[in-house]
Amino acid sequence: MAAKLLTSGECTPEDLCFSLQKEQWLTVDLARFLIVGGVGCNKRLQEMMGVMAKERGAKLYATDERFCIDNGAMIAQAGWEMFRSGCVTPLEETTCTQRYRTDEVEVTWRSDS
Repeated sequence: MAAKLLTSGECTPEDLCFSLQKEQWLTVDLARFLIVGGVGCNKRLQEMMGVMAKERGAKLYATDERFCIDNGAMIAQAGWEMFRSGCVTPLEETTCTQRYRTDEVEVTWRSDS
């Protein structure tokens, strides 16, 4: 459906993204929300979630922008899960890649991957 809307010129990619941000929160029913990672830098998303949380009597927690770019906790968890599953990289083969995305890590520790 999204591709059809875009190719027909009925909406722009920006319109589609804005609508997705807005609609994805309409069915959530939680008492607390936490915004972290790169998405935490999105001021419009923070604003919309703040309104949504207030309407539901919920509390919104947003981290300082300094903590929104690289999520060290996610990276550490991915490393821990790899280690627990027996996936170990020898120190001499270990490298560091700035801005390496955790969604690019080959997941070897889950049965559905």
